[in-house]
Amino acid sequence: MAAVIDLERLQRVLELQCSCCLQLFEEPVRLTDCGHSFCRDCILRHCSGRPRALCPLCRRPFESQHLRPNRELAALLSLIPRELLENLETQDEPEPCGAAACSDLSSAGRGPGEKEEEIWESSKEQEITAETIHLLRKDLNKTKEYTSQFKSQITKYFCCMKEYVERQERNTLMFIEQEQKAAQQKIEETIHQLTDIKAQTSDLSERQKYEGSPSTINKITLDEKLNVVKSAVEDLKRKLEILLLENYAQQLPPVQPPDSYQEPSVCSSSPESAAARPEPSFSSQFSQWAEDVTFDPTRVHERLALTAQNRRVVVSSHPTTYQPSPKRFCISQVMCSQGFCAGSHYWEVITKDSDGWAVGVAHEMIGKREKLGRTENSWCVEWLGPKKQLSAWHKDQETLLHKDKPLKVGVFLELQKKTVSFYSITDKEMLLHTFEISTSNPLYPAFWLYTLERNGSLTISQPNRR
Repeated sequence: MAAVIDLERLQRVLELQCSCCLQLFEEPVRLTDCGHSFCRDCILRHCSGRPRALCPLCRRPFESQHLRPNRELAALLSLIPRELLENLETQDEPEPCGAAACSDLSSAGRGPGEKEEEIWESSKEQEITAETIHLLRKDLNKTKEYTSQFKSQITKYFCCMKEYVERQERNTLMFIEQEQKAAQQKIEETIHQLTDIKAQTSDLSERQKYEGSPSTINKITLDEKLNVVKSAVEDLKRKLEILLLENYAQQLPPVQPPDSYQEPSVCSSSPESAAARPEPSFSSQFSQWAEDVTFDPTRVHERLALTAQNRRVVVSSHPTTYQPSPKRFCISQVMCSQGFCAGSHYWEVITKDSDGWAVGVAHEMIGKREKLGRTENSWCVEWLGPKKQLSAWHKDQETLLHKDKPLKVGVFLELQKKTVSFYSITDKEMLLHTFEISTSNPLYPAFWLYTLERNGSLTISQPNRR
């Protein structure tokens, strides 16, 4: 009995029981990092299925390949008589806690250490999640604050721009009014002088010397000044439009026009470019066949930008960000989305804002590198700036038309008669050229801008109906 008591004291000093199964060690192994010992089977079950686990006693991480046999402890246990060990185990079993622990490990596949590890990992994940939510809310508040400040700044910038434009408008209108008053005063003075001369003398040559010339000169002078102002304003408007289009066309949100949108550059007298000549407003004889055609974003060169609901094409200084398309032209051309295979169809194009252009029709399968009018299935009229001449093109054959540059071109496609006619639109419709077409394939409106080095544009117009 004294040997058993001594063994109990020795056990309290040397910790002869495994902390996992609470039984005397069986094949004791030691963890190299922390030095704690466990039964081999117990610790292997503890870290089963995981390359890295935590020590059941101190929570220090270890890997299963770092287990080392505890030979000293095994040698000590071998020196103790087997009978004493059995008696000690019998005394230590008031409740089968060790057996239950090992049974739980074998049945559930995990021990108390693993449960504690899972609880610890779950707690850590919750802390990380809470911290992430806190940071996201902080970022959200910063974003709202920054957006508010940026909106205020943009509002301030636009207010300054509007004030500047309104101030320039007032100054320009004041200048025009002053010029008109000055011209009116000179005309009234001339009338007064002529009245005095008529009353004082009957000398015809003296009267002819003054008659009409001052008022005519004053009128011409006023017209010249007003035209200079008008051209300057139109030129400024054009430059602003091109600047916004080239630098901010993709960044700025599109402006949504009203439902009753009609091309303002055609139906109103507001200028679109530096050209001072107003748009014709007469009713077209072809208006009953008028079509609402628009440029196709998939069939336009990357240096041509589309605006005004795809009714205006403008040369851009930089490539635009269109979606990739196998049909995109490699030369400065563009086609419309609408094609026609039967009936009669009519559309108009404003050409005054370009020094070089071609307006025509083409088969859908025209090549990406094929130029309008140079193929068998394309027809056009063309104006080239350097040559200053108008010509018609088909199958790479040119026909000189000996006409002035049209400011607007009307295209009348009669598929039943197999003809396409081009008209110059001013205060009347003047026929430029008619082609006989020999294809049964659908034809699409097609256009070409002469050079990408200069700013130019073409605008699809809505004909006035009778």
